[in-house]
Amino acid sequence: MSTVHIKPVPVTPEAVIAVAREHARVVIDAEAREAMAASRAIVDAIEREGRPVYGVSTGFGALANTFVEPERRAELQHALIRSHAAGVGEPMPEEVVRAMMLLRLRSLAMGRSGVRPQVADALAALLNADITPWVPRHGSLGASGDLAPLAHCALVLLGEGWVLEADGGRVDAAPVLERAGIAPITLSSKEGLALINGTDGMLGMLVLAVADLRHLFTMADVCAALSNEAMLGSDRPFQPELHEIRPQPGQAKSAANMHKLLQDSEVMDSHRNDLAHAVQDAYSMRCAPQVAGAARDVLAYAETVAAQELRSIVDNPVVMPDGRVESTGNFHGAPLGYAADFLGIAAADVGSISERRVDRLLDVTRNRGLPAFLSPDPGVNSGLMIAQYTAAGIVAENRRLAAPASVDSVPTSGMQEDHVSMGWAAACKLRTIIDNLGTLLAVELLAGVQGLQLRQPLIPSPAARVAIAAVGPIAGKPGPDQFMAPVIEQVKHLVGSPILRSEIETAVGSLH
Repeated sequence: MSTVHIKPVPVTPEAVIAVAREHARVVIDAEAREAMAASRAIVDAIEREGRPVYGVSTGFGALANTFVEPERRAELQHALIRSHAAGVGEPMPEEVVRAMMLLRLRSLAMGRSGVRPQVADALAALLNADITPWVPRHGSLGASGDLAPLAHCALVLLGEGWVLEADGGRVDAAPVLERAGIAPITLSSKEGLALINGTDGMLGMLVLAVADLRHLFTMADVCAALSNEAMLGSDRPFQPELHEIRPQPGQAKSAANMHKLLQDSEVMDSHRNDLAHAVQDAYSMRCAPQVAGAARDVLAYAETVAAQELRSIVDNPVVMPDGRVESTGNFHGAPLGYAADFLGIAAADVGSISERRVDRLLDVTRNRGLPAFLSPDPGVNSGLMIAQYTAAGIVAENRRLAAPASVDSVPTSGMQEDHVSMGWAAACKLRTIIDNLGTLLAVELLAGVQGLQLRQPLIPSPAARVAIAAVGPIAGKPGPDQFMAPVIEQVKHLVGSPILRSEIETAVGSLH
């Protein structure tokens, strides 16, 4: 098992993924402890001096002007966690919660939050014991950060709240902590606020989404190439010189992928000199690099936003090294909300053009000699007819989900928090769009493979031969109808797994 070291410096996206998905252990290094101790010393000095400071000696939100007596400040922090753990709905996936906890730990370790190292130790202990708080779907507005989701995490540190079970259910946290030998913590001034004020949930989801889409956008090129080959399309629009005259970086990468994937194919060679062949393919074939490439450029923007946020301190208030404790607006999730919404639009459109290629492959009037719905015996058998229905329904859902959440602010907290980011909502719906995109690409991969099987005895490209070898044991060859749901599920797993891509790259060379 790998180990992620927590220091007073940013963590990498790879570290987030390792902890979230691979259950890597976390270790808090000495310099992080020193940074937290120095920051805590400043808060302790404020306490001794009796200065009014937001979150230390006052209430929160609209109650920021309410002074809290010193003897009640620990109570204030515990009350904050309990009151803010007010989320409802289905639980968030384990990987999201683990990413969120790691990012909150990272934030504390930067030494600007005024917490004792013991608070960070408690978060690390949960991660290392594989104890995942039960965090519901609804509750965050993305400002002041992800308050409710983070409060559900923090509540478990107190020995309260719920823990997620393997089957998605929930159990009381206290006995789970006891079995793991983890003692609940007692919060001091500022510490409750430091545990919940930040963009960690939406950032964690964005980091995971970027990793997923980096893979799926490459697989979209693979699926588009297979569809193009099966429909006797042309590879000429993907020549590099045609993309140099429109220097969009993502477009050039997708075109290079498709051109590489379509070489050494008897299927492609079979119609190169056919004067009756279409001079121009339909947009869903010819413009595949323009759409998938634009999505790649959006992905590059989102990667930049995530990388900058991983270097950011988003607590409020922040404890400065010179002793000042200043209120900030860095917890506002607008940058992440915009990036997630933009990625959702791009991913939805990549899925939309994929479904259009599937429809062409199945339509006997447009698929250049293939049987209707790719069934050798259409009429008695329906082939992939209803698989395309499924894809069409998912495209429609993705279009609805692509409507931006980040423009839909609702004022809260007695108008103190009168503009919120909805970044959490943007990131949540992005996850659904990504899952849907995996299904859409699975349907296209299945259709492309079956179309190429029906072109036999012509030998397809090396990439297509790899895809046929992977999909064939799942779906067989086109023939009598079969139970399609498990076939689509298994092909979706192929699309999401790195194995098929790796095997294709072994055959044709590295893909962008």
